[in-house]
Amino acid sequence: MSTELIISPRSEVVREKLAEAADWSAYAAELRKVLRAAIEKSGADLLEVGGLLVSEPLPEEHRGLRNGAEVRPPQAIGLAEGMAAGRGPYCQLAAPGRLQIESGGDGAVHLYTTPAVAADLAGFHGESVTFLWRDAAPEPIEVSDPVDAVADAGFWARVAEGSGRLTLVCERWAYGAQGCRWFRVTPESTADVAQLLRPRSLVCVAIEPELNPGAELLQDDFTAFVAPLRYGELAHRNYPGGADTLSEVTDDGFSPMLADAALGGWCAVVPDTDGVAGGSGRLRVSPGSEHFLSGARASTETAPGR
Repeated sequence: MSTELIISPRSEVVREKLAEAADWSAYAAELRKVLRAAIEKSGADLLEVGGLLVSEPLPEEHRGLRNGAEVRPPQAIGLAEGMAAGRGPYCQLAAPGRLQIESGGDGAVHLYTTPAVAADLAGFHGESVTFLWRDAAPEPIEVSDPVDAVADAGFWARVAEGSGRLTLVCERWAYGAQGCRWFRVTPESTADVAQLLRPRSLVCVAIEPELNPGAELLQDDFTAFVAPLRYGELAHRNYPGGADTLSEVTDDGFSPMLADAALGGWCAVVPDTDGVAGGSGRLRVSPGSEHFLSGARASTETAPGR
């Protein structure tokens, strides 16, 4: 892919107000038409989701969305339109080597495609859209401190061994405040929790972590929990960038607090159902951390619980 097509609203009002603008529906209709044509001309029956950012609970039509998931063209077009409208969830949609769709600012959508597909799309003219063509390829994702370990049977056996003490498991399946789940596990429940986790999620384990609320945690990313910490999935709240005051956290009943920086020590990748971990998605262990899920596919003999 060496050609980039940037599709933008022609109207300045639409660029500023997005879906709240009176003329948004006209732009959205033409955007969907261009996306449909690009997907068809690229021969993309399925597009893979990567770089998923979830800041709000997923709407019903996107339940089950995750990094590495393959979506059909109608759902891909719906996701692209939602990103352009400023609603999210945000992600990249890719048919490797043929097409990649990303969101831009001011209602724009970026398509990276082949010169042949670009030539086919060049004849499209619309009243509500503008096109900008340029020679460009998608920027590669820089991977810093990759996590290559696989959450295989051996990994979960070690978690179970340590879970006689207070043990927390964080599953990060997407960027954003809504992109993780937390569990308190026991030796008996560890295997059940392993089966709940999504392929390609990043799993981090903390045994007997420091959870006392303190003003020193407010300056950095942290997660707060509802006390007491009961076994099973935990109610929690993420504070990327920290918080202004301790009472802002504790007044809502979220008194145990865990610094996100404490999660980098024991992490692994949930394998796909074929027992292979990796793929195109890369996730930070937590917002602001330097650990990433590796893009390599690392084999494991057995996938946990599958």
